Amino acid sequence: MNIAFLIGRIILGAYWLMAGFNHFKDLNAMSEYAKAKATPSPRLAVAGTGVILLAGGLSMLLGVYTKVGIALLVIFLVAVSFQIHSYWKMDDPQMRQTDMINFMKNMALVGALLMLLLLPQPWPMSLRMR
Repeated sequence: MNIAFLIGRIILGAYWLMAGFNHFKDLNAMSEYAKAKATPSPRLAVAGTGVILLAGGLSMLLGVYTKVGIALLVIFLVAVSFQIHSYWKMDDPQMRQTDMINFMKNMALVGALLMLLLLPQPWPMSLRMR
């Protein structure tokens, strides 16, 4: 069972790390999109959330400071969901559908992250030892 948990942790950590790297790789495009969604200081917001994603991803991957990592990711998801994926504000049906899918996906991820808080610390096979 520990191997399955480790594989899941690697996949989850890699997901967040990839998202964080993309914030820097696509900084200009993402900043323009954030600006179009009326995000204050869009370039700083995209870079800052990139750092949050990288920190949360490393936390998941390595199993260190997992409660902090989960908190960062939950804060990111809630903020982004309501700021960027506010589908209820969209008039275009296709854009509304896309934002609704992303909003719902983010809320599912929040739920999964909150459930991870119930796992005993340190997580199996983490770098953090008792």
